[in-house]
Amino acid sequence: MSDRRFALLLMMPAAIFLAVFVGWPLVKFITDSFFEISPIAGGPREFVGFDNYATAFGSEAFQNAAWRTVVYTVIVVTAEFLLGLAVALLFTALGRQSNVFRTLFMYPLMIAPVVAGLLWRFLLIDNFGIVNQLLFEWGILQSPDQIQWLSDPDIALFSVALPDIWLTTSFITLVLFAGLQNIPGDVIEAARIDGANYWRLLISVIIPLLRPVIAVALIVRGIDAARAFDIIIIQTDGGPQGSTTTLSLLIYRTLTRFGDPGLASAMGTVYLIAMLAVSLVAIALIWRPGGNAR
Repeated sequence: MSDRRFALLLMMPAAIFLAVFVGWPLVKFITDSFFEISPIAGGPREFVGFDNYATAFGSEAFQNAAWRTVVYTVIVVTAEFLLGLAVALLFTALGRQSNVFRTLFMYPLMIAPVVAGLLWRFLLIDNFGIVNQLLFEWGILQSPDQIQWLSDPDIALFSVALPDIWLTTSFITLVLFAGLQNIPGDVIEAARIDGANYWRLLISVIIPLLRPVIAVALIVRGIDAARAFDIIIIQTDGGPQGSTTTLSLLIYRTLTRFGDPGLASAMGTVYLIAMLAVSLVAIALIWRPGGNAR
């Protein structure tokens, strides 16, 4: 048996698994978006073409949820990248002395999102939340209920983003730290000999060399943040006044609460295409395969 055939044979179980459990459900999911489907199992199906898509794009709830999803994703990914890069650079500078700190810093990755949501709900809950109580005792707030973290529509979306940032900044740090270990030391040393200060070294050498790693980290975390569901539903259930209802929650409610599988499939298909487009743009703008540091 040739190496090519042997490789295909090894990949066949995974390919079959993906075809059965990913490919076919995806085809069925997209196909359902063109039908009006009864929520009752075995109920009638009526082909409606692009009517579900027209309903989705014309829905104010869908437009608002899409905008909140974008804002939530930008907040989470930006904060995680900046914090993750700073911590990764710190760990790199410390070298072996950072071993213990790296271990401790990775602990949040082991916590389930549901547990993180419950934890931060207790921290931020109105009237007797630990965060407000500490701020009150330190004299920053005039009363323990001055800031309504999860009840004020103006800040609720930011509040539900905090657990996500706390939970997965470790992932960004881990990826960027691994990328920093692969940067050739002679390149850094040559830049220093040429007189580059730390910020010039970071902007002109380190970050350009990290482009592929940054692209992977941002794409993975961007998609993961955009489909945030469990953390938000545990803390606010999409409230108050729908201020934390993202696309994932809206699609879930359209399917389960409003009993419209066809419309939910159309919304999900639009979300899928949008995530694919964003990923391709990120690869084109950030990765730049073959690009050289300047």
